[in-house]
Amino acid sequence: MSGKRSYNITALQRGLTLLQLFAKSEKGFSATEVAKSSFLPVSTVHRLLVNLQAAGFLDCDTERIYHLGAACISIGQAARGQLDIRRLSLRHLQELNHQTRETVHLTVRHALSAVYVEKLDSPEPLRIHSRIGAYVPLHCTAVGKVLLAHIPETELEKILKQMEFRRFTENTIGSLQEMQTELKRVRKNGFACDLEEHEAHIRCIAAPIWDSQGAVNASLSVTGPAVRMARARIRQIAPLIRGAGLCISKELGYDPSRLALEASSPRLL
Repeated sequence: MSGKRSYNITALQRGLTLLQLFAKSEKGFSATEVAKSSFLPVSTVHRLLVNLQAAGFLDCDTERIYHLGAACISIGQAARGQLDIRRLSLRHLQELNHQTRETVHLTVRHALSAVYVEKLDSPEPLRIHSRIGAYVPLHCTAVGKVLLAHIPETELEKILKQMEFRRFTENTIGSLQEMQTELKRVRKNGFACDLEEHEAHIRCIAAPIWDSQGAVNASLSVTGPAVRMARARIRQIAPLIRGAGLCISKELGYDPSRLALEASSPRLL
């Protein structure tokens, strides 16, 4: 026998795809909406939903709207507990939260999105709304820009071609050229900003986290309402968040000398 053996199980793959679909919605879906979004026949979707519900991965309310079930919560909590970067980052996130009194996030990249894997709320009465497990776009969020800025250039070129530069606000980056200019700025500054680009009245600053191989697959951020996040305050927070990112990176085994090497290396973008 030649060639690589395939172990694809179509029904399993479809079920997992549906779970990812539900993970991106807070309101849930009806069977018809799932069929439309997944491009699967209604009969196939119905069988998958019934099985996922029976296993506890989905719940169904009286209006026949499906939501993620308790089994997903259990697995999600277990995954968070096993995520080394979350465990190593926590005390640094707590210190940043204490210093800034704003909401702090830890994110990792998943395909063309960033996913919140930890969140510490602001103690202020006026705070932002977000949730662990939520997906956010790469092109218009500070955490996403940081992740994009440190992807190897050959891979970055492919990713940028796949991206849809959807405008969420009048400040959202809307073209490849704008994105390339912004990523160059992020590399130069060592942090990224979201100045009401994803959501109106919300501003954010993010910094990279390097792993032991010098790759950036995670980022941390400070987010708050625009009334408290003037440009002058963002500049004050910048060294704090860069410092926290570097401390976490060191605990992950990153050699700080690589940072200076990256900064002095020529870039094509």
